[in-house]
Amino acid sequence: MNMVTVSPKYQVVIPKAVREALALEPGQKLQVLVFEGRIELVPVRRPEELRGSLAGIDTRVVRDGDRG
Repeated sequence: MNMVTVSPKYQVVIPKAVREALALEPGQKLQVLVFEGRIELVPVRRPEELRGSLAGIDTRVVRDGDRG
């Protein structure tokens, strides 16, 4: 289990195993969420990194008449 300690400045160090597993880079932005009594850090990815992440999605959506 990865554990961290909150510093007097309310900082934490992300464990190396987690940084490597998520391919985090220095200076990368993380979105901070409070969810069901816990803190979640979600890496903010560049749009280029998301290309192909929805492969296989059905794009045949019935649209309203005013939506081309």
